[in-house]
Amino acid sequence: MKILILAIFINLLYLSSGSVIASGDGVYLDKVDIEITDKASLQRGAKIFVNYCLSCHQASYMRYNRMGKDIGLTDRQVIENLMFASNKIGDTMTIAMRGKDAKKWFGMTPPDLSVISRARGTDWLYTYLRTFYLDESKIMGTNNATFKNVGMPHVLWKQQGYLKKEDKTNDLISATKGIITEHEYDIMIKDLTNFLAYLGEPSKIQRLSLAKWVLLYLVLFFLVAFSMKKSFWKDVS
Repeated sequence: MKILILAIFINLLYLSSGSVIASGDGVYLDKVDIEITDKASLQRGAKIFVNYCLSCHQASYMRYNRMGKDIGLTDRQVIENLMFASNKIGDTMTIAMRGKDAKKWFGMTPPDLSVISRARGTDWLYTYLRTFYLDESKIMGTNNATFKNVGMPHVLWKQQGYLKKEDKTNDLISATKGIITEHEYDIMIKDLTNFLAYLGEPSKIQRLSLAKWVLLYLVLFFLVAFSMKKSFWKDVS
């Protein structure tokens, strides 16, 4: 019992420390509920990723054929719709841009996004991708309320439109409208965040599908073990 209480206490400390790290810079993070077993969402997220992220950021720990299988696509569908930087289905999701060129253009090499969701957290990613705002003092013309002075431009400005800081409160308000509504943009970013969460831990899909069978096995084992225990101990007073 003491060991169980200690384990629970350690887990609580771990979870609370994670919350401190996530909000340690004083930035409020919007909550996003993702579900990596939602293959429709993952497919939409993959489409957004390869069209808007994969030109600068790579996901070198993931192979196209593995991704396609996990999110419910055939190799042909992946080749025809999601492969723009390679022509081999077994290739990893890398980019053609050289590191030294990226550093020259952006000030640093854009990070590999394979495990960005595990490093930053899904709430952080969801908030970050929705909080770019106009800032004339920056070369790119934009800044980010979640990641101050980030070197990344607002690549989804056509979809979201531009935000600006309100003079008195510093709240982000609309400066120009995008081609989709605010609600549609939030769903778009949720799908992208969901896909990034999948990239960070692709085996979780298999673990979740296996979990129900493990639980069923444990229930059946308990019933058998309990019956055996009653049988073995029935003559013991």
